[in-house]
Amino acid sequence: MTDMPVTQRALGVVRPALRAVLEAALEGRRLTDEQARRLADVRGAEHPALWATAAAIRDRGRPPVVTYSRKVFIPLTNLCRDICSYCTFARLDTDARAHTMSPDEILAIARAGQARGCKEALFTLGDRPEARFESHRIALRRFGHESTHSYLVAMCRMVLEETGLLPHPNAGILGRRELAELREVSASQGMMLESVSERLCEPGGPHHLAPDKRPATRLAMLRRAGELRIPFTSGILIGIGETLDERVDALLALRDLHERHGHIQEVIVQNFRAKPDTPMAGAGEPGLIELMSACATARLVMGPDMSVQAPPNLSADYGPLLLSGINDWGGVSPLTPDFVNPEAPWPELGQLARLCSDAGYTLRERLTVYPEYLADDDFIAPGVREHVRAMADENGLARDQTPVGAGAPA
Repeated sequence: MTDMPVTQRALGVVRPALRAVLEAALEGRRLTDEQARRLADVRGAEHPALWATAAAIRDRGRPPVVTYSRKVFIPLTNLCRDICSYCTFARLDTDARAHTMSPDEILAIARAGQARGCKEALFTLGDRPEARFESHRIALRRFGHESTHSYLVAMCRMVLEETGLLPHPNAGILGRRELAELREVSASQGMMLESVSERLCEPGGPHHLAPDKRPATRLAMLRRAGELRIPFTSGILIGIGETLDERVDALLALRDLHERHGHIQEVIVQNFRAKPDTPMAGAGEPGLIELMSACATARLVMGPDMSVQAPPNLSADYGPLLLSGINDWGGVSPLTPDFVNPEAPWPELGQLARLCSDAGYTLRERLTVYPEYLADDDFIAPGVREHVRAMADENGLARDQTPVGAGAPA
């Protein structure tokens, strides 16, 4: 854990303008937009001071606990109407690897996860594939549905009722009615903001052929989720061509939405990983220092109470991330791979626990919905509320803590 004398010594190498920002954060003040943007200009030896400040703010605002969610990953369909330059999850319907899961397949995974102590069912899918693929429309009709959304709602309900796992759908851009319908059968929802850079949507940019990645479209979706009081996970994706200033702007946009609606339960800082057979296969990846500083910036912008997550499977050396102000590792599965990043296996939970212990923290299993939202009935639909509360202990974490190492990935 971070102590204040170490933080103060670290500030000795920081330029005056940046030091004033870090000291303001340490004093518990909300950073102005102008102050936050100064965090984009951290240089050289100033990085450790930024990390130490973020860690001190985390330790002041939260107990000495780092969390994770034990989950199954359910890729409902890997068809998508968008084309992102870095994605290998989405497939064309002519690809032999394209697949829309049947109810039997989904229930089999959920039951296997239940048997191994999982509490979360993470549903991931492409944006509105029926708008692009006739074959997908045929598959949906075979399952008794006319839209991917209708099918997703039914599958979330099935998993919740048949296994008790708490659905967390990450379904892309949804309208108000669609969000409300999913709210009735899920404990939380999610969608990465990724970036607010319009440049990335221009010809040659990674989002040029992905209309659902337009910043205004994603921000509107996040706003709708807030208006509907949905506990929501979002975050930024770093290393896809955005500038450091644009990273801060994305975090400020998330802060603004959360201050208005109070619904963003965690902010993920995800580092881009180059994948073969994509247009960005040769693009450079963010290094550990860059990732740590992005995590620290998220902590300073979002404040001590926000949960800040960095996925450990996307970093070869993830232990130092604890020094940069994060408090959560995200979902880890004992059963299913990370279908979005299949080349990146989940870490072994025993190793995560040891890393946390060495840094002065206890690793605890949480639910897909964060403790802060369990006490407010406005945030959880009546049909889901009792399922969630039955799983939660007095602190809002998972009541039945699955022993670390039980069924964990190698």
